[in-house]
Amino acid sequence: MELISNNNPSQMIQNVSEIIQKPSSKFIEANTTEVTLEHLKNDCIIPVFAKDNETTISHYEFIEATKEVVQSLMSNTISEPAIRVSHQIKGRTPSAIGKPVKELKEHEKTIYYERMAFMMEVPNRQVVVNNQILNLTIGGVRAYNQENLFSKKSIEKFKVFIGFKNTVCTNLCISTDGLKSEIRVSSLIELQEVVQNLIMNYDENSHLGNLERVSKYKINEFEFAHLIGKMKMYHFLESNSKKGKFPMLLTDSQITSVVKGFYNDLNFKYSDNFDLSLWNLYNLFTGANKSSYIDNHLERNVNAHEFIQNLADSIQNNDVNWYLQHII
Repeated sequence: MELISNNNPSQMIQNVSEIIQKPSSKFIEANTTEVTLEHLKNDCIIPVFAKDNETTISHYEFIEATKEVVQSLMSNTISEPAIRVSHQIKGRTPSAIGKPVKELKEHEKTIYYERMAFMMEVPNRQVVVNNQILNLTIGGVRAYNQENLFSKKSIEKFKVFIGFKNTVCTNLCISTDGLKSEIRVSSLIELQEVVQNLIMNYDENSHLGNLERVSKYKINEFEFAHLIGKMKMYHFLESNSKKGKFPMLLTDSQITSVVKGFYNDLNFKYSDNFDLSLWNLYNLFTGANKSSYIDNHLERNVNAHEFIQNLADSIQNNDVNWYLQHII
């Protein structure tokens, strides 16, 4: 592994509000489908808690509540939310009982989505990091499979994040202080308070600094192979053996995607001498993470960020790291 110099540090992070990028919704793929906010509002039923028929906070309300907070805090125009959904739950109206599926009319069908993720970009909050444009991005995740809808109304769970989207590849860049993964609220007002606190406490400069610094370090092909081997080995270690080792949340198939990207990714593959910067490795991680299901996508994204920072710390300080080939 090697430290490489940053020849233009003043140009690595800068405001570029004049640059406009066409928004993309493919920040997550897996088995998701893109939908509109109007579809969630007009075409989807709202799940209820079965024992008292109290409504849940709908996907539409969650997105609108978050959007209100962002607009009030930043006084900026924000993009329309990019929304991805999965695990469609189908039903039918009472008038359609007994009808064959092929005879159902559209007004007799009901649907809602068990899982939903969204993000909104702040167009004039763009920065350049490692010669790539990042857009400030805010969003959230709701997964009804994490609720007990067969009971009475109870505290509901949400996830909210603030971070950046790499416009080159639509990968999300989220740090630990940019994610609230265990939000438990009983009303929209409480939810908005949590969103507000997250945005206000987010250390944007620290996050950008950490993203910029990983470009200074690189590993060669042999070291990359050693790293990949250790990442695959981690999942098969006994619990006691995992103690003291940085956790790796990417799955075995996602790690394989990282290897494929090392050779084939147009934006983040190895350089001419088969070296790979930690910035490129990080983006191979977040790119592979797009195949995660909605309900665990954000946690794996943050884990990728912290994992890369751990590698950078070890290289910078000449510390022993289980994942790295020790040739210092």
